[in-house]
Amino acid sequence: MPDVYVVDAVRTPMGKFGGALSSVRPDDLAALVLRELLRRNPSVDKH
Repeated sequence: MPDVYVVDAVRTPMGKFGGALSSVRPDDLAALVLRELLRRNPSVDKH
């Protein structure tokens, strides 16, 4: 298995308990972050 390196960082939004993000699932937030990382780094293989 090849080595993996972090090439960029993206952060999810921060909110307060019961705030605007309370209805957003954590895995949906993670998907947004991963999509943005792939958009910023087109040379990264998506598979």
